Amino acid sequence: MKKSFLLASVFAGALTLSPIASAQTSWPTFRGNKEAAGLALKIDPERGVVTMAPLLEKTTPAVVTITVSKTVSIPDNPLVDDDLMERFFGEDTPGRDMLPERFTQGAGSGVIINAGKGYVLTNHHVVDGADKITVILKDGREADGELIGSDGPTDIALLKIDLPNLTDVTLANSDTVKVGDYVIAIGNPFGIGQTVTTGIVSALDRNTSRGDTYQNYIQTDAAINQGNSGGALLNSKGELIGINAAILSRSGGSNGIGFAVPINMVTGIMDQLIAYGEVHRGKIGVSIQDITPELMEAMNLSSRKGALVAAVVEASPADKAGLEPGDIIIEFNGEDILDSNDIRTAVGFVERGNKAKLVYMRAGKKRTVRIGVENTADEEIKVAETAEEPAEVSNFDAFSGASFSDIPADLDPSGGYAGVLVTKIKRGSDAWDAGLREDDIIRAVNNMEIENLDDFRDAIKGRKKAVALSVQRGRSRIFIAVK
Repeated sequence: MKKSFLLASVFAGALTLSPIASAQTSWPTFRGNKEAAGLALKIDPERGVVTMAPLLEKTTPAVVTITVSKTVSIPDNPLVDDDLMERFFGEDTPGRDMLPERFTQGAGSGVIINAGKGYVLTNHHVVDGADKITVILKDGREADGELIGSDGPTDIALLKIDLPNLTDVTLANSDTVKVGDYVIAIGNPFGIGQTVTTGIVSALDRNTSRGDTYQNYIQTDAAINQGNSGGALLNSKGELIGINAAILSRSGGSNGIGFAVPINMVTGIMDQLIAYGEVHRGKIGVSIQDITPELMEAMNLSSRKGALVAAVVEASPADKAGLEPGDIIIEFNGEDILDSNDIRTAVGFVERGNKAKLVYMRAGKKRTVRIGVENTADEEIKVAETAEEPAEVSNFDAFSGASFSDIPADLDPSGGYAGVLVTKIKRGSDAWDAGLREDDIIRAVNNMEIENLDDFRDAIKGRKKAVALSVQRGRSRIFIAVK
């Protein structure tokens, strides 16, 4: 295996900073605008060129290279114990002397965020499984990195080093970042040494995957490559707005789509890592999903903003607070909730045992409750599996593509026998395109519970607009809109 300073082929890097209030004292501001004194671009009075060198001279010492070594198990060689190989080679069978494990090296970047205590932020994937962590400063000094804690779902890790005269960065309020803001990324791509790239904020609130990750990325077109993981993304004042974490690339190189974890999210994680060495996430006991255009119409909603409650766990904090399927969560702990990812992230960062204010909509009216947050163990808010959006708008007679019956007595479904069972559905029909599947159980139509097939027929009879079906699929509940 070639020695490499690359840890993960899809993860990225950045730069670091320190307070820059005095960074511009001897440098005229670009175009002479006094209000722009804190901006990155300046005119060098001696050379007459526009530059950001003064800002970088103050901030790059806070960006570090992180090298790791780890032990990796080697897969068994199937030929080692092969009878035919044994017959020909005996004790000299190729691979017989292969070691069961080997050491590998990798590298990423990091950001010093507290010079006095020696705290360094980086990515979880940079240090995950490391036997030894070494932090290398821009001036060449090295120190062993002590892992304070690491959090895989946010890809954030916190290290501690013991060195004097460190430079740290000023943290920005990442909630104030806007698309179009000028940004600077600094890191150690491909192990070639500290590198600076620039760009703008391309998008906010990016979520690239589901599962057990918590993502609310800042997207940037500043070039980020392998080895930049854990580096810093700065604004034009040299303030840290994010920790670079990932790139979207088919080739493994920079395609101008990089992602950084917002620093406001990072600080909450960092506080828990310092206190506990891990993150204690909370849950409220709901299954949630996004609001599709069809659901918006079927439920007579004025907006798609919010997280739709598909199911409520019995005796959970949500149940005790009075939440019901069909409610739409629009605010949690003072933060606006625009979709299911927002509520999952917001609840996940509230430490268990605390209470939070939750605002939701029911039947067009806004309601506010105080809700407790419990320990998740390994279970966070469950994002309901939403139906595939139809390729084209379905008509209401889409139900002709499906057959329904009362729930058979021998089925023993989770949740009881009230509702109707989808017994057959034609693939490619309008009912299929709307998201219905065989063995789904329809529990309610437009938030009105149904008991049997007669109720279901009455509920959909003569309707000319979309209807919202509350559907049980396995042990999950989702909403499906049929138009």
